[in-house]
Amino acid sequence: MTGWWFLMLAGISEICYAAAIPKTEGFTRLWPSLYCIFFICLSMYLLALSVRTVPIGTAYAVWVGIGAIGTAIYGMAVLGEAATFAKMFCLLMITMGIVGLKFFSPVH
Repeated sequence: MTGWWFLMLAGISEICYAAAIPKTEGFTRLWPSLYCIFFICLSMYLLALSVRTVPIGTAYAVWVGIGAIGTAIYGMAVLGEAATFAKMFCLLMITMGIVGLKFFSPVH
């Protein structure tokens, strides 16, 4: 179960760095760039810890899914991106995929 916690934290770290990318202005601004780089490294480290017990294919898909969902929600909630029915439906489908991968993943 610890691997899944590492995986969830890795996904949250991915959201943190994805949200910071625009603020780096192409990695020309120091502090936003350092923030972004820190969370990229943290996310990779936590992903690496998670694959000790979670199969790599499952872990990678879940990691990307958490990052995609979280970043899309951040874009809608903070950056004013459109929250259409179609977008929300697609995010729900990604969420269902993540839940399915967790549910059908072998326990280590």
